[in-house]
Amino acid sequence: MTRKLFVTTALPYANAAFHIGHMMEYIQADIWVRFQRMQRDGDAPREVHFVGADDTHGTPIMIAAEKEGITPQEFVAKIAAGRAQYLDGFHIAFDNWYSTDSPENVELSQGIYRKLRDAGLIQTKTVDRFYDPVKGMFLADRNIKGECPNCHAKDQYGDNCEVCGSAYQPTDLINPYSVFTNATPVLKPSEQYFFKLSDPRCYNFLKEWLNTPGRLQPEMVNKVSEWLGEAGEKLADWDISRDAPYFGIPIPDAPGKYFYVWLDAPVGYLASLKNYFGKKGWDYEAFLKDPSTEQIHFIGKDIVSFHLLFWPAMLKFADHPTIERMRVAVHGHLTVNNEKMSKSRGTGISPLRYLNLGMNPEWLRYYIAFKLNAKVEDLDFTGEDFVARVNSDLIGKYVNIASRCAGFIAKKFDGKLATSLSNNAQEWIKRALVTPEGVERQATIAANYEAREFGKALREIMEIADFANQYVDENKPWILAKDEAKLAELHDVCTTALILFRQLSILLSPVLPGVAANVAKFLNDDKFDWAQTDVASGAVWNAMLGRTIGAYDHLMKRVEPKMIEDLFDNPQAAAAQAAAPAVKAEKPAKAKAAPAVAVTETGIEVMAPEITVDDFFKVDLRIAKIVNCEHVDGSDKLLRLTLDAGEGRHRNVFSGIKSMYQPEDLIGKLTVLVANLAPRKMKFGVSEGMVMAASAADEKANPGIYILNPWPGAEPGMRIR
Repeated sequence: MTRKLFVTTALPYANAAFHIGHMMEYIQADIWVRFQRMQRDGDAPREVHFVGADDTHGTPIMIAAEKEGITPQEFVAKIAAGRAQYLDGFHIAFDNWYSTDSPENVELSQGIYRKLRDAGLIQTKTVDRFYDPVKGMFLADRNIKGECPNCHAKDQYGDNCEVCGSAYQPTDLINPYSVFTNATPVLKPSEQYFFKLSDPRCYNFLKEWLNTPGRLQPEMVNKVSEWLGEAGEKLADWDISRDAPYFGIPIPDAPGKYFYVWLDAPVGYLASLKNYFGKKGWDYEAFLKDPSTEQIHFIGKDIVSFHLLFWPAMLKFADHPTIERMRVAVHGHLTVNNEKMSKSRGTGISPLRYLNLGMNPEWLRYYIAFKLNAKVEDLDFTGEDFVARVNSDLIGKYVNIASRCAGFIAKKFDGKLATSLSNNAQEWIKRALVTPEGVERQATIAANYEAREFGKALREIMEIADFANQYVDENKPWILAKDEAKLAELHDVCTTALILFRQLSILLSPVLPGVAANVAKFLNDDKFDWAQTDVASGAVWNAMLGRTIGAYDHLMKRVEPKMIEDLFDNPQAAAAQAAAPAVKAEKPAKAKAAPAVAVTETGIEVMAPEITVDDFFKVDLRIAKIVNCEHVDGSDKLLRLTLDAGEGRHRNVFSGIKSMYQPEDLIGKLTVLVANLAPRKMKFGVSEGMVMAASAADEKANPGIYILNPWPGAEPGMRIR
């Protein structure tokens, strides 16, 4: 039976451009889709449909459009117009990109609602809703922020916590405030429509659905099962309505009421598929009802409550035909140097800047894939690791094979590969492509692609590259080329190396589609086919023997470290922009060697030149609490301090005090922070300030470094005046 796959990613909210987190999710989904498209079920190619859409409804977009003096539809269209440069730029091949503000989504969302209503799972209640007395409107969940009632994280939205993942009602927030006016919202009664998630039918279904083997990663099954409770007692009815004014889909037979955006947003998956099938003239209903159709969603761990509770329960009781054949692939976040991305800290990465710098999109595709596995783990981007991984694997191992051998084929043999291979060459190919246990590597690599264990797949592919380079090193074609009597051997060696190179290109093509297309052109291959990776039949070399290949051109250049420096957001500029009142920041001059320090006869450092009070107040000194302290790998002088300066966030500061202090002795202590010092990008990360310390002018005579420790009673955030 031919597998039929319906693949989606989380829909981006149409109020901003794509960020690097979107790219990470789309890249991993695209790799999986490209692999699937190379597979065959028997003689038939696998059927794969990869669709996406903009999530367009809700108050934030309505308000943003209002500020610009345009309609919400015009605002969304402006955002949508910028999507292609990202998707095309990173070789992300959606079959269809659509919008949740569409006729198909209205039809499908209202149809699902009617089926839920007919099943007795919709009820109305008069409830107290938050109302902004300054703005004069009811507030949607995402227009309210406050403290999470579960983990007590600050500044969390009114529907779910981005830190612990809990879902809740806006009225559960602690110290809520309106994101529009910062006013404390007041409660006003309003009739609302609820999906009865608390119904025992929902619990019984979800319990069985979540625990179906292969549906979801075990760690997510455990997490979501905790939200269910032992008998569904933790499941609360879900408010699916919002009051006018609201940009959304009207609820049938309920004037002035609209669907909450999270009801119609996931329906957008189906709307995009239906729109795509309509363009192609295909039968949408027949596809969904086909028992061989599978639905696969790639989503981040911060939105699992909607996709693993509300969404499947809605589909189940609306008789959606593929609900039992749905799988959800949950992934972690993208971090930089093991920290959450932040523009102010200089750890933000703009995907558009990446492309504008001329950085190869397939460098990022490979790096992300190499770090990905099927677990719900954060993926960390480190500049030095990125440079080393790409240059070592893609340039030093993979591309290197072709660059070392293709020229000899062109110069010595008119671009024609050998018509046969020696037994030794065939044995080398088998050693490279078959494990010592006799398993063809393409089978285990395919299994890892299927399971989304991309890192394992790429590590095994690089083992093949190692074999190929070892073969070239041992046979030394550059030496053979100097001896006319050994031209046949040279032909054999270079043909064998290029056969292995072609094999590597096929196996890497889901990750490197652009390079693979260029390799296919260079090797005069119509299309790379996974079936051509078979070793036992000899297909892997028979397809190449006697073929005339094209002229070799460089396939990929090395990553230059300077590119990484230019890639990250400028922390100095971000800090200056965030300052209030803002003072235009001068471009920092290049560091100069410090002048010699003048010392008095008593050994005391000479006082600095006189300044005014205004000069002093330019330096913002704050009390800071050292909430954590640790050694810095690779540094003999630095400690990494995590500081609380009363800002509602923590700062990362490096300090050269390792010679005097053990990290555990500093944790919990107060110190003094230069708070308005421009962040500095260092080898080990970004330092967001400087802790104050005293030392002697003659460090050899008195090597001590002593950080300042305020008296008890001082609190984080207090300014030193």
